[in-house]
Amino acid sequence: MIVEIKAPVFPESIADGTITSWHKQPGQAVSRGETLVDIETDKVVFDTPAEQSGVLQDILCREGDTVLSGQVIARIDTAASAANAVPAVAQEPPGAAFAPFITPSASKLITERGLDSTQISGSGKDGRVLKEDVLRFLEVGQAAPAAEPATVQQPEPAFPAVPPTAAGERPEKRVPMTRLRARVAERLLEAQQTAAILTTFNEINMQPVMDLRRRYRAQFEKAHGVRLGFMSFFVKAVVEALRKFPEVNASIEDTDIVYHGYYDIGIAVGSPRGLVVPILRDADVLSMAQIEARVREYGEKAGEGTLSMDEITGGTFSITNGGVFGSLLSTPILNPPQSAILGMHKIEERPVAENGAVTIRPMMYVALSYDHRIIDGREAVQFLVTIKEQLEDPARILLGI
Repeated sequence: MIVEIKAPVFPESIADGTITSWHKQPGQAVSRGETLVDIETDKVVFDTPAEQSGVLQDILCREGDTVLSGQVIARIDTAASAANAVPAVAQEPPGAAFAPFITPSASKLITERGLDSTQISGSGKDGRVLKEDVLRFLEVGQAAPAAEPATVQQPEPAFPAVPPTAAGERPEKRVPMTRLRARVAERLLEAQQTAAILTTFNEINMQPVMDLRRRYRAQFEKAHGVRLGFMSFFVKAVVEALRKFPEVNASIEDTDIVYHGYYDIGIAVGSPRGLVVPILRDADVLSMAQIEARVREYGEKAGEGTLSMDEITGGTFSITNGGVFGSLLSTPILNPPQSAILGMHKIEERPVAENGAVTIRPMMYVALSYDHRIIDGREAVQFLVTIKEQLEDPARILLGI
């Protein structure tokens, strides 16, 4: 029997997708549930599995083709014998149908290096093979060709390498944007063109938070199984500030202002495909341990390209941390339709005046970009001051004052 393989049914906000890679070729055996193809949209990458076991008869849409929701992209012959199928590059061992999923970035590196995927142990969820697992495999000397560490460890998509040239030559290399990066560019440009964006700045003495982390870090990790970072403190401080200034948690729809009675905080994360903003839903009821665990999970999923639509859709306010890359000061751009975004930056020791004396403190500049159409400067400044007060006296976070 011939079974049609269709593109996933995309959510209403997604019109189409692009086929990025086929994991099987015509004539090869496939097993039910095995991933056949990766389809990239402007938000997530969909892994399309085989619904029946059999032999891949033909591929109707090639890599790079644009496909619509539910479009037929391939056919499987369920009556064909797997014994007569064209073998893969490496003979699959028994039980290969249940082999762990290999992320696209890991699969690409495995192909480039000519590695045997069955020899690589996965450390991701459900045994997923991550790019880091492949790099670790290379580091212990299992790779066929040696590679320079700096080149191997570059995050994807790294800027395309331009081969060395003779003096005076001016090489270029043109590559298409990923759909996600193109969508991010479109939305950021839209935000600048449609919103009245202003930015206000302040600085925070991070010493109290750092002292608290240092004092309880080991106990926190032992009790909750997750590291105590700075993000949970900022999320808690943001929620308290949003309670006091609900217009910062609002958005504009046509001629109406929508005040959200919930706190879904987006955390900007860099991924191989571009910037994504997974959402901490109902952040006001999450514990600090839950916040840290979800932020870590989202970071891992972003690296693997496995964030779901629900995890990156919505949000009433966003936080972006350029400090992890060394940024000292920046002006973040709104994430529409949200009306404000908080930018965190690098913690740097600086001389400050305290009680008439100069002392050295670990200081962080923070920035709040906001839509002046619904947020006045007074509320924006007071919102940022509230965050400053919460973090310079962390007991306020516990007491909700």
